[in-house]
Amino acid sequence: MYLRQTIMVAFLLVLCLSITANTNAQFQNQKQQSKGTPAVVIDERLSILRFEPSLSSIILQRISHGREIKIIGAKQSDGVTFYRVIVPPDTRAWIQSEAVVSTVRKGDDERLFNLIKASDDMEKIERERIFLEVFNNSPLRPAVLLMFGNEAATIAERLSRDVIRRLDKKEMEASGAPAHSFYMNFKEMDKYRRQGMTFTFDMNQKKYLYDGEAWREIVKRYPQSAEATEAKKHLDGLMTSASK
Repeated sequence: MYLRQTIMVAFLLVLCLSITANTNAQFQNQKQQSKGTPAVVIDERLSILRFEPSLSSIILQRISHGREIKIIGAKQSDGVTFYRVIVPPDTRAWIQSEAVVSTVRKGDDERLFNLIKASDDMEKIERERIFLEVFNNSPLRPAVLLMFGNEAATIAERLSRDVIRRLDKKEMEASGAPAHSFYMNFKEMDKYRRQGMTFTFDMNQKKYLYDGEAWREIVKRYPQSAEATEAKKHLDGLMTSASK
C-alpha cells in the first residue's frame, strides 16, 4: 500500500511538473510572438489581412497607410511572401510582405523611397511622413526631407489661394472672433497637419507659409549634403517673407 501511494505521488508530481513546463513554454512563446518585429503599412493596394497565407484566402480586412503592426512569422505561397502579423490590439493574420516596411529588413528604406517618387498627391505625402517616422538613420533621409519640405511649401501657396476665396469677410466680422483665428482654423489645413506639416499665416501678405522644419533638419543634421544647399535657400526665403 505504501509503495503504491509513493508511486502515485511521484506520478502526480511528474505530471504537475510537465504541465507547468508546457505552460511556461507556451507563455514564453506567446510572449516572444507578442513582441514581434515592428512594421508599418505603406501600400493599401496590397494591405489585405488574410486568414491564411494565400492570395485566395478569406479576407478579414484592408488596413490603411501608416498602420503599425508586428511581424511574427513568414511563409512563401502563390509566388509571394506573406508575413504572419499581429494588428493591435490582438488580431493575428497574414499580409503580403510588400505592403509593409520595417527597419530590420535591409533595403526597405530604398523601396519606400522609390515608391514615394512614383506617388502623387496625399499618398506621396503620407509615404514621406511614414519614411521620416520610421527611417531616422537612412542615408536617403535628407532627400525625403527636402521633398517633404518642398511639397509643404507648394501646399502653402495653394492654401493661400483657397482661403481667400472661401472665407467671407462679412461672416468673419459678424462672428466676433479675431480674424487671424479663422485663417489658422481653415479646414483645408487639417489633412496636412495630420501628416506633420505646420503652417503659419502672414496677415499682412494674406498668405500661408510652411514653418520650414524639414529644411532646418537637413541643415542641422546633414550640412554637407547636396540637399543642404537648397534647404538653406528655402530658409532664407522664409526669413525674407517674415521681414516684409
